[in-house]
Amino acid sequence: MQCKILPDHEGERLDRWLAAYQDELSRSRIQQLIHDGFVRVNGKVIKPSFKVSVNDVVDVEMPDPEPSQICPEDIPLDILFEDEYLLVVNKPAGMTVHPATGVSSGTLVNALLAHCDTLSHMDGGKRPGIVHRLDKETTGLLMVAKDDATHRDLAEQLAQRSIIRQYCALVWGLFDELEGRIEAPIGRHKTDRVRMAVRADGQFAATQWKEIRGYEFTTFLKLQLESGRTHQIRVHLADLHHSVFGDSTYGGRHTRILGISPVYRSFAQQLLKLTDRQMLHAQKLGFKHPHSGEDMVFESELPADMQAVLARLDAI
Repeated sequence: MQCKILPDHEGERLDRWLAAYQDELSRSRIQQLIHDGFVRVNGKVIKPSFKVSVNDVVDVEMPDPEPSQICPEDIPLDILFEDEYLLVVNKPAGMTVHPATGVSSGTLVNALLAHCDTLSHMDGGKRPGIVHRLDKETTGLLMVAKDDATHRDLAEQLAQRSIIRQYCALVWGLFDELEGRIEAPIGRHKTDRVRMAVRADGQFAATQWKEIRGYEFTTFLKLQLESGRTHQIRVHLADLHHSVFGDSTYGGRHTRILGISPVYRSFAQQLLKLTDRQMLHAQKLGFKHPHSGEDMVFESELPADMQAVLARLDAI
């Protein structure tokens, strides 16, 4: 991969710029590639802290993947589309996308390895096939690449923000407007390493939202991602004091009940008992097929727990 630094990124650290440009590579993976000499700026091997300049040419060479240590597992998959290049999968709640610290089995990748003969290895075999991610308790659509060329093309579409990633979410509270856009940088929380937060020194993040239905103490939203930061929708909405309903990590469960009218507190508690996760669903995914050039658009029905909560709200 070769790319040129644009004026907007003058003075950024190389590792931070590359992490933002290539969403499929983790920052630790990028730093390792730089240390190992697989990243060059203007033909020279440099350090992760190198500050890039306008018109610098960055070359990234991907080393041959190491054999995957992840074990295939015969786990059912809800596949909406599959061909020789990619899959579109509907992920259920409770399934982690790929193995990580403390999680070595039961993930989407374990299931994919049992289903597919080949998967892309853009992250050194740590996340085979995974172009983008969903949180463990977020449901909905994911695209999976079977080879590196397909992965690179889809990753470039993500970087160019040409991929449609539309979500639905039930959130606490009511809005003064019917639609809006949140632009606030996101980085790791300063004291809680499990959480993300809006931070001035974070990475660019933008989310568009539009009201679908308003209720007495909640709102059902449609959201469109412009970027793909970890926990982005959940963090942006929590920062607006509209945490996703059921989201215990970002203040979306019982802590919000005292903030609503006493008339609805008992009802809100009943709704929370219908689900043990955040009410967030990746409903629509659209992209251009890397090989045929065809426009591909997929939609997923709301999961059963989300439908149940909304049905109770509609019946008020």
